[in-house]
Amino acid sequence: GASVPPKWCFFQDVQKHSVHTLVFRSLKRTHDMFVSDHAKPIALDDHSHKVKMSSKLKADYGAVLHMPVLKEGKDRPIHGGLHGHQTSTESEYLVTGTHAYPSGPGVALTAETKLHRMPSEAGVHSMALTLPPSQARLDAGRTAASVGDIHRHAGIAERSQPPMSSLVHMEAGGTKTSALVRKAPTMPKPAWHPPWKLFRVISGHLGWVRSIAVEPGNQWFVTGSADRTIKIWDLASGKLKLSLTGHISTVRGVAVSSRSPYLFSCGEDKQVKCWDLEYNKVIRHYHGHLSAVYGLDLHPTIDVLVTCSRDATARVWDIRSKANVHTLSGHTNTVATVKCQAAEPQIITGSHDSTIRLWDLVAGKTRATLTNHKKSVRAVVLHPRQYTFASGSADNIKQWTFPDGNFIQNLSGHNAIINTLAVNSDGVLVSGADNGTIHMWDWRTGYNFQRIHAAVQPGSLDSESGIFACMFDHSESRLITAEADKTIKVYREDDTATEESHPVNWKPEILKRKRF
Repeated sequence: GASVPPKWCFFQDVQKHSVHTLVFRSLKRTHDMFVSDHAKPIALDDHSHKVKMSSKLKADYGAVLHMPVLKEGKDRPIHGGLHGHQTSTESEYLVTGTHAYPSGPGVALTAETKLHRMPSEAGVHSMALTLPPSQARLDAGRTAASVGDIHRHAGIAERSQPPMSSLVHMEAGGTKTSALVRKAPTMPKPAWHPPWKLFRVISGHLGWVRSIAVEPGNQWFVTGSADRTIKIWDLASGKLKLSLTGHISTVRGVAVSSRSPYLFSCGEDKQVKCWDLEYNKVIRHYHGHLSAVYGLDLHPTIDVLVTCSRDATARVWDIRSKANVHTLSGHTNTVATVKCQAAEPQIITGSHDSTIRLWDLVAGKTRATLTNHKKSVRAVVLHPRQYTFASGSADNIKQWTFPDGNFIQNLSGHNAIINTLAVNSDGVLVSGADNGTIHMWDWRTGYNFQRIHAAVQPGSLDSESGIFACMFDHSESRLITAEADKTIKVYREDDTATEESHPVNWKPEILKRKRF
């Protein structure tokens, strides 16, 4: 008979695997099973999509879902609406009265506000005559510029003439010739400002003079210096009244409160001090900056102090309680200058990261960041009367509007590192630079009417010529500058100058002004 195989042939050893391998195999099998429709999106369910979209619409656009429709007839002849000999109701010139817009988001329209009050016929006609043509009508009548047009407008700055300006004239009843005579817009002529002249040189500091502040009563002013002292000078005579010691490094910023008898100072020793001028002693310290403090400003209407530092932050302090109310972070490099105002945005900072930030004081957050400068922004100044400000950098001085920081114009020509800016209510903007030059500008037109480079004080090197800070006193008849030759120079307007002796040399090639 056949031999019986031994018993062990039927019991083959099952190979043992680690749990890791088994799990991995299981995963692989699952993967192989589902690999055909892997990562395919799930089919869209129409009903749920509709529900989602309708709720989104309601949440986001509820207030403006039902807007009035303004019908624009594009296919009528240009004069049809004006002469009224057109009968088709489809393309009549439609001027509605008060649009039925809700007065605010989420406000429902009542029966009273839903009404469209139509103006009278005569009103419509006069309105149509004075209205500029609608964009739709311009587009309908637009043709490419002829070669003649291109030649005629050659050399005129872009955007100096609105498109289709000749059409505007024809619609308003003018003739074609009147449209051709239109000139490019002329730049406004700058206001005449008397030149400024050096009137007094005050020496006494033993180091660079880095900062200035004039007290609200206009009797004296304060300077902070690299010799670690703060000196108080009589404004009328220029005599030293008082020296305050306490900082252990350069004093980079000083400010005198108009609300209390306090003087605030900050320096490269990271300290921010509050001096009581009745006792001439430090009564408060504001601790928190991690590096040198480069500037400070007081809020005009509430008791807070704002300082800016090399630690890339600005800090808002409650003067009385010394609390660090906000740390305004967002700049990526030294914050070189800070300014406060009562209106929004209440804080403006300029930084070595070449941006300017407008801050919301209540939230402690950035409202807007202005990135137009290419170099460090060391100086910012607010116009005393207008709702505008200027910033100075090595590439340009730029003017801006509040509250959003819309760009107005460049003031080009001061090719140096601009350390400081000052402006008075007559519209004289002063820029002081690291190489000792001062430029005087007309604020409105950006005309540079004077350049000053004062000699350094005897015994100084020529390289010690530099302007660190400048400020108008409160009468705005004196300009005080803090300089690298350890002096304080005071300038005043030249009384003898007239428009004839110092004429405005105005060459408006500024139409080529840079658009950024």
